[in-house]
Formats: sequence, C-alpha cells, structure tokens
Amino acid sequence: MIVQLLVALVLAGAAVAVAAVLRRRRRHDGPTQGPAWEAPGQLDRRDFERPDADWLVVVFSSATCESCAAMVDKARVLASEHVAVSEVEVGARPELHRRYRIEAVPITVVVDRAGVVRASFIGPASATDLWAAVADARN
Repeated sequence: MIVQLLVALVLAGAAVAVAAVLRRRRRHDGPTQGPAWEAPGQLDRRDFERPDADWLVVVFSSATCESCAAMVDKARVLASEHVAVSEVEVGARPELHRRYRIEAVPITVVVDRAGVVRASFIGPASATDLWAAVADARN
C-alpha cells in the first residue's frame, strides 16, 4: 500500500514537472494590435464648410506638421463648385480630431454627399494620387 502511494506521488510529481517544462516552452503570440491610427469611415457633413457640395475633401492636420501643409496645398487645388476643401487643424478644432479619432496627421479623406469616405490617405500623398482619388470617386 505504501509502495503504491509512493509510486503515485512520483508519477504525479513527474506529470507536474513535464507540464511546467511544456508551459515554459510554449510560445505566446503577442497581443493582437489594430492600426495605431486610421481614417474615419464616415463624416457628418454639417461639421465642415459647404455641407451641400457634391464632394468634400478634408485634411486633418497640425500647424507643426510640414507634410500637412503640403497636403492642404494639394487639396486646395481641387476646390470648385462641386468640391469643397476643408482643413481641420488640431489646434483650431480639437473637438473634430477627438470626434473622428484622428491620432496622426495628415489624414486626408474624400467624402461623398452622404458623408461616406470614398478614399483616404494616411500620411503624405502625391498630388496625382489625391487628384486621381477624387476623380475616381466622382465617376
């Protein structure tokens, strides 16, 4: 009886030791991370100038960001009867950066009449890419 108890204890101890070794060897994947920032999928057109325009191009920016100024210049060229262009500088309109969860700049979006984002750029983009995105959205 005592021999059987000792054998059972040794086997249980061995099982615990094996389990501990296997646990240490098991790799744990890092936590799943979403993007650190992303463009909004929809905007309330009433938050921006000319909400009745067919198209809206919004550049979320910061006064201290050189690439933001370049994106604003590229976007302003698109302003027309049908396309409204709006810069949302974080210092001037922080509530909109919070509302649309803008965590990095520049973020540029092309928005249709219903407020749906049809194209977006995170970071600087070429004038050609921005203008082509507006042309594609309009078609």
